[in-house]
Amino acid sequence: MSPERPLPRGTALYCVTWTYVAPPDLTETAIRNQFDNVAANYLGVPGLIRKYFGFSDDARTVIGIYLWETKDAADAFYSDEWLTGVTARWGAAPVKQEWIVPVVAESVEGRVVAAGAPTAG
Repeated sequence: MSPERPLPRGTALYCVTWTYVAPPDLTETAIRNQFDNVAANYLGVPGLIRKYFGFSDDARTVIGIYLWETKDAADAFYSDEWLTGVTARWGAAPVKQEWIVPVVAESVEGRVVAAGAPTAG
């Protein structure tokens, strides 16, 4: 197991979720295809660590979950043009929620990324 990798004290990663009500005629297959069609657009985005694409069991709600290095990086990405594009793509304006993320447990990699000094446990 890899040792913990602390971030500088007082810092944290930043997470943003965008939730959309899917149009009633949009099928699960169409949602998956839409995800496949745009996923590569998020490669190489400055400050973006990870982007998750998801939908509810009934395919009525779609979510994008973004993990950022900083809030500034997230704010720089979410332009009026981006918001207009995703609103057009999903047929509805999304609802934004923001989260400060001081600790991430990366189970597959066997490590914890923490905002402070490692703690004994």
